[in-house]
Amino acid sequence: MRKSTSGVTNPTFDDLTHDAFLGGKLHVYQPRKGFRSGIDAVLLAASVPAKPGQTVLELGCGAGVASLCLHTRVNGLSLTGVEIQPAYAALAQKNATSLGADMTVVTADIQALPHDLRQRQFQHVMMNPPYFDRRTGSEAPLPARETALAGDTPLSSWLDIGLKRLAPNGHFTLIQNITRLPEVLAGLQGRLGSITLRPISGRAGAVPKLFLLQGIHSGGAPFVLRPTLVTHEGDHHKRDQDAYTPQLQRILRDAAAFHIAD
Repeated sequence: MRKSTSGVTNPTFDDLTHDAFLGGKLHVYQPRKGFRSGIDAVLLAASVPAKPGQTVLELGCGAGVASLCLHTRVNGLSLTGVEIQPAYAALAQKNATSLGADMTVVTADIQALPHDLRQRQFQHVMMNPPYFDRRTGSEAPLPARETALAGDTPLSSWLDIGLKRLAPNGHFTLIQNITRLPEVLAGLQGRLGSITLRPISGRAGAVPKLFLLQGIHSGGAPFVLRPTLVTHEGDHHKRDQDAYTPQLQRILRDAAAFHIAD
């Protein structure tokens, strides 16, 4: 799935890998060390109900994996990514350009977006905010990974900024650590409608560690808690290769959509 990329130059990342996603339908460059996207980004992209011709904003796009997974599944999207770390932003733009994606990557703190971006609204806003509250726990050893895993921007600000950029009737989608669910629900209370929540668990019967949430600007349907999405078969690890459930295999290998509300 991964191979080193000698000969690929980057002003900050000295060692890149060329990683396969969606069963090889998508290849993106990522730093060998630091934050690297995985199943979370693929699940997020699979959950966005975008249609050709629509606009999508990803806050905190990293190397662009989630946006480019969405691009691979849905043709004709106009994508915008925002990334605070210049090296990741440059890599995301490089990945998008090499794939012919209509994607503009903006290097900025989401709390200080450029004026022109603050004037725009998008039909879809998606995000994978840092999972951990830096007020608790210890820092990651690599600064780039620390920013991706925790960062300095409060989760409430991620929600505020994403909602402000959401167009009427637009869809807001995020993936997050289950421990931060109360914080997310509190931040969305009275501001987003038709919210659907999907816990994510590694095994059937295991405590969920992540969740996907989706809501609609001005949506009027009541909150819905859907059954837990289970990622792996069996009750424990039995073999070296992946043991994803058939549903996860369709998402991860075949670029299938995942409809949170179904």
